Amino acid sequence: MLVFIIRRLMQAALVVAVMSVLVFIGIYMIGDPISILASPEATDLDREAIAHALGLDKPIWMQYLVFVNSALHGDFGKSFVFGQPAMGLILERMPATMELAITATIMALLIGIPLGLYAGLRHDTVGARGIMAGSVLGFSLPNFWVGLMLIMIFAVQFGWVPASGRGATVDIFGLKLSVFTADGWRHILLPAITLGLSKCALIIRLARASVREVMMMDYIKFARAKGLNEKRIIGVHILKNIMIPIATVTGLELGTLIAFAVITETIFAWPGMGKLLIDSIVNLDRPVVVAYLIIVVLLLVLINLVVDILYSVLDPRVRLGGAQ
Repeated sequence: MLVFIIRRLMQAALVVAVMSVLVFIGIYMIGDPISILASPEATDLDREAIAHALGLDKPIWMQYLVFVNSALHGDFGKSFVFGQPAMGLILERMPATMELAITATIMALLIGIPLGLYAGLRHDTVGARGIMAGSVLGFSLPNFWVGLMLIMIFAVQFGWVPASGRGATVDIFGLKLSVFTADGWRHILLPAITLGLSKCALIIRLARASVREVMMMDYIKFARAKGLNEKRIIGVHILKNIMIPIATVTGLELGTLIAFAVITETIFAWPGMGKLLIDSIVNLDRPVVVAYLIIVVLLLVLINLVVDILYSVLDPRVRLGGAQ
């Protein structure tokens, strides 16, 4: 296991290095931040002074080397717009994005697994067909449309929940979290549903397919032949085995929720990393954009590593194969 983790960490370092080059060059080729930061009345000398202060007057390869040297010391540069360290800005917004993505994932699991289990066990019933039809609908509806409809119905029409913002937060181990307050739940409910709808549909279909596959296995037939209770067969033999693919897919989808929550955060004015990214792209705030993408890559690599370890814990055959 230790060798596996070290090998994955080396692969992660290579991925981050390649990603940093691609991101830095891609951001460098987009627009001119000086034209945004400088006033319309600024002279050429003023523009040159701004470029020198931000280090934009150096060749791109030198800018990249300066960036890498600073990043290895935990410094991703200062924001052109806010004048604050880019890493500090992202870490300040990260708890909001993380709690939104985790809440959406938990909702998708709590709803998707029971519905998928029922659809797999009672596949010939009207309810099972309705669940599968609803899962197709969950895949088809775009996030921005779902978010707007939820705002129109539950926030504007009925006024049950707020349409934007994060709500009250509490400090827990230095992190500002809103899921531990009633006002925070009222604010996070709609964006979490919007973000988790497609993931819930995915889990429903995955659980249903896994149940149908497991039901044909010999050990299920043997358990029934022994006269075991149906609840025990479902809870111990079926549910435990379908959790292996569900855990793997859920871990990967959690990474995509963190990385691509931009649209949902923008619609609901959720103060997370995604909204910061959009504002930074509009203002050509290169340090913040590059730092955001590097951090997201690190998060995705870390989540993939955790998923691989969890998979080996759930499925002993993986450990046996690795030992051989």
